[in-house]
Amino acid sequence: MNRYCLIIGVVIANASVGAQAECDVEAGKKVFNKCVACHSLEPGQHMMGPSLHGLFGRQVGTAEGFLYSQALEDADFVWNEETLSAFLENPMQYLPGTTMPFGGLKKTGQREALNCYLKTSQ
Repeated sequence: MNRYCLIIGVVIANASVGAQAECDVEAGKKVFNKCVACHSLEPGQHMMGPSLHGLFGRQVGTAEGFLYSQALEDADFVWNEETLSAFLENPMQYLPGTTMPFGGLKKTGQREALNCYLKTSQ
């Protein structure tokens, strides 16, 4: 490995550690308590809402075995930190026609913590 590759590798590793250090998993776990009545983190274990296992990078409305609202089936985006945060701020406003009975997470910090927890729980 040449010196340039080693330096790039160290920079990437440090950036990753820094991002994890800023991520509050415990706070996210507490926020997730608002979700557990309807969502599981177990693969394929759907409840009133779909399993959130493998959520990031998945096309909206495509968890196998779950019956989605037409709004979610027709949505054309992929779940990532930004889309999930925007959706969770006010689900019915972000995606009119969704049947998710949740008023939203208004605080940015709660949404960021939840994203963190969900990413580390996959």
